[in-house]
Amino acid sequence: MTTASKKNQIMESLASLDQVQTEKVLEYIQGLRYTTLDEASYQKFKREALKEISQALGNNRKLRPAF
Repeated sequence: MTTASKKNQIMESLASLDQVQTEKVLEYIQGLRYTTLDEASYQKFKREALKEISQALGNNRKLRPAF
């Protein structure tokens, strides 16, 4: 299935919803988007912090992230 046809199916599904349902769907999608960005930036921050801690302790071995 192409990206264009997926988008068309989504648009058709949204068109069949009433205004309240559409707002709920959009709020849900926005919540997913911002949560994912926040979590991704937190994971990057954590990874960088572990690198710096390892370097400060003078360990030449690499830490294996658990995520």
